[in-house]
Amino acid sequence: MPSAVPEPRAVVERVRPVVDCGCLPAKAAVGLPLEVSADIVADGHDLLMAEVRHGPALGRRSDAAGVPLANVGNDRWAGWLTPVAPGPYEFAITAMPDAYGTWLRDLRLRHQAGQDITVEREVGALLVEEARGRPRLPRADATALRRLRDAVRDRRAGADSVIATAGAADALALMRRNADWSRAAVAGPFPLVVERERATFSAWYEMFPRSEGSDGRRSGTLARAQRRLPAIAAMGFDVVYLPPIHPIGVTGRKGRNNALTAAQHDPGSPWAIGSAAGGHTAVHPDLGTLDDFDAFVDAAQRCGLEVALDFAIQCSPDHPWVREHPAWFAHRPDGSIRYAENPPKRYQDIYPIDFATSDRAALDQALLDVLLFWVDHGVRIFRVDNPHTKPLPFWAWIIPELRRRHPEVLLLSEAFTRPKLMQRLAKLGFTQSYTYFTWRNTKTELSEYLTELSQTELVDWLRPNFWVNTPDILHETLQRGGPAAFRMRAVLAALTCPSWGMYSGYELGENVPLRAGSEEYLDSEKYQYRPRDWDSAASLAAFITRLNDIRRRHEAAIAQLRTLRLHSIANEQLLCVSRMDHEHRDVLLVVVNLDPFSPQEATTWLDLEALGIPADRPFDAHDELTGATYVWWGPCNYVRLDPAEQPAHVLHLCPR
Repeated sequence: MPSAVPEPRAVVERVRPVVDCGCLPAKAAVGLPLEVSADIVADGHDLLMAEVRHGPALGRRSDAAGVPLANVGNDRWAGWLTPVAPGPYEFAITAMPDAYGTWLRDLRLRHQAGQDITVEREVGALLVEEARGRPRLPRADATALRRLRDAVRDRRAGADSVIATAGAADALALMRRNADWSRAAVAGPFPLVVERERATFSAWYEMFPRSEGSDGRRSGTLARAQRRLPAIAAMGFDVVYLPPIHPIGVTGRKGRNNALTAAQHDPGSPWAIGSAAGGHTAVHPDLGTLDDFDAFVDAAQRCGLEVALDFAIQCSPDHPWVREHPAWFAHRPDGSIRYAENPPKRYQDIYPIDFATSDRAALDQALLDVLLFWVDHGVRIFRVDNPHTKPLPFWAWIIPELRRRHPEVLLLSEAFTRPKLMQRLAKLGFTQSYTYFTWRNTKTELSEYLTELSQTELVDWLRPNFWVNTPDILHETLQRGGPAAFRMRAVLAALTCPSWGMYSGYELGENVPLRAGSEEYLDSEKYQYRPRDWDSAASLAAFITRLNDIRRRHEAAIAQLRTLRLHSIANEQLLCVSRMDHEHRDVLLVVVNLDPFSPQEATTWLDLEALGIPADRPFDAHDELTGATYVWWGPCNYVRLDPAEQPAHVLHLCPR
């Protein structure tokens, strides 16, 4: 039997950002505009109106903040909302026929056709009068609606005057906010997780404190490593990431260059966590004390840096947990504990945790307690080692549990694994993700990857972090390309991605592999102390500083990955990418020479409409790297880049 209540005429489909039909939250950040979109259709020829309502614990509240959506073509509607506080968030899309807008459109058409619109004016007046009947109408709106009604009915006013009054921006806004949305179609609410600003815009610097102040035979200390912090901050980084700072086991300790036997002064791998001195909540005695760590965190904060700490769920054979909780480890038939393997690689110095243990509840709580311990000591960012080798249900539990207590905590997923597994970890709540950027070097590879990350649904839940190198990864491009390759890759990472990272030594151009065909460093810092001369004349620190300065001055453009666009340029060694905020107020064009050996030249073909640049007048292209300003006109513009002098143009585009 048909319902007495009219059904909504609009239909809302294909809402974004939505993860797994709303089972998991999409990602948003405080202060960063988030695009919300949907397909919206209805029967007939009436105009439609739609808005997105959003806020914490939205539910079906009618008083939630609303943002109008606009038809962007082919019945796709979109708008931008901006969260203002971290925590759980929701949004819903409402849509319905726009009775007033449809009346106004038809009124104009009738008048243009020379038809009498006397009766139609009364129809409009009644629509306004209906809006005046809205419950709890603000006094100012009631007065404005009465005046609008009277103006539409005023027989002394001509048709042109009435249409102008009825179609004024303030009249349209007045009728929209007082429309009766009770018959609107509603899609949602859908969950969002809103994180603080650094979740989506950050520059990371990785350092081993034990190398600072070391003579190559003895460990540096956290106190000595503090002296390095002002220089890291001066380069424009805002996160300093420390590999594990915990005691290192002796059993199975690796030597220099991953040798199976350690020499007398070899410190071992920091990822072989635990010794008689303690485990995951202890500081290696060679580095100092917990008080020294607290002082390091305080010093970093004074420099404008946050400390990110490694969270590696594994133990050395000497970790206290091995003795205290043997059930947390997998045992072989002979009773020995199985060490970590990734055949053919073997990690004799590491025992993996066995999540199939019968003591799982205690294990889970112990791991949560580790994170909470370091949060109590000022850590709000964790780089999680190999999360893809741990059970997905574990992350589905611990991430919400941690965020319930500390919504400000950020988690970086170090998972170089299959794409869909990386994506699943991001969906489960990891704030940022390592990526395949290191292995994307050709124009085709970079173009496809940047498009995938910015123009597909991945942008709803996966926040990439482009690392130019890591202690494990020295790509062939850097091994062979010299300083020009280091500058080129830094430009790509820093300016095409909202977050990027650099392992110390990159600014010195360290590029010697362990052997031909290897991506491991010779004399890797993972297995030995590596003191460096930071005052080297060959340092790229000034160039890195310039890139991070550009990032900060154009944060609105760099942070907004959704607006990234690739532009045509007729040379396979040149990549042309634009970065801009969602309102086109800040537009950067980055043209990079991917060939570190030879000059390259070509002509651009810019999508001026996408850039918000008029095609009928000149515009300035100010190079943020060199300070030069060019006057361009139209989509076709000539560029030439010599990698020995300049790896890229970073052009701030401004219409004249």
